Amino acid sequence: MKKKKSHASTVILFLIFFLGLSLLLYPSFADYWNSFTQSQAINSYIEQVSSLDDDAYAEIWNAARNYNASLLGRSNSYLLSDEQRAQYEELLDVSGLGIMGYIEIPHINVNLPIYHGTSEAVLQVAIGHLDWTSLPAGGESTHCVMSGHRGLPSARLFTDLDQLAVGDTFMLHVLDETLTYQVDQIRIVLPEVTEDLLIVEGKDYCTLVTCTPYGINTHRLLVRGHRVENAAEEVVIRVTADAVVIDKLIVAPFVLAPILFILLVWMLISTRKKKD
Repeated sequence: MKKKKSHASTVILFLIFFLGLSLLLYPSFADYWNSFTQSQAINSYIEQVSSLDDDAYAEIWNAARNYNASLLGRSNSYLLSDEQRAQYEELLDVSGLGIMGYIEIPHINVNLPIYHGTSEAVLQVAIGHLDWTSLPAGGESTHCVMSGHRGLPSARLFTDLDQLAVGDTFMLHVLDETLTYQVDQIRIVLPEVTEDLLIVEGKDYCTLVTCTPYGINTHRLLVRGHRVENAAEEVVIRVTADAVVIDKLIVAPFVLAPILFILLVWMLISTRKKKD
């Protein structure tokens, strides 16, 4: 009878341990997997772009710039008609999967694909483009707005966006073009306040949006940048974003080791008492 109880308690102990281990490692492994798939999506996009001939490339880029030019006089600023939505979803969609390009934010080590729209399916794994705003193709009198979650257990996304400061830069990589923006305004507003996302005539803006405060999400953090010249080193393509994830995986065993040690000591003590 005692042996059965001892065996049952050992099984329960190991089940508790593996449950705790799984809960502890889930965010790191989920983040690693999402970072891997994000990098794969970016690599696939780059390959698709490289396969375009000059005429197809020019047609895609010019269509996006012409679309942006048409937005300034549009009467329905926030809501697209069915016809407009169909047009929007075809623009800059080189792969047919909805990816428009990718965003690079060096200061917070972010490289993330950008997709059409802000559906929850998109925002769980990548960055979404607000469909009523300018496409990430730049140009005079344009304002591109992109949204990303923060604080997800499975992906970092825009979690560290609040670490950006005025003067920092971020880049949009679209087709073979690099559009660099320098942060010039950071604001926290209520979700319904959208004035800071509108086109300003003559300006080329891009605003990054996420929820704030962290974990409460009652407001929106708006990080706006204005277009600047590309730095020479920014022509180098960097597509991986796994460094932080690898750090987490290295740290995890050091966190788990004391827990495992304590559990093993407890099991040894319990076994000795039973033998005595």
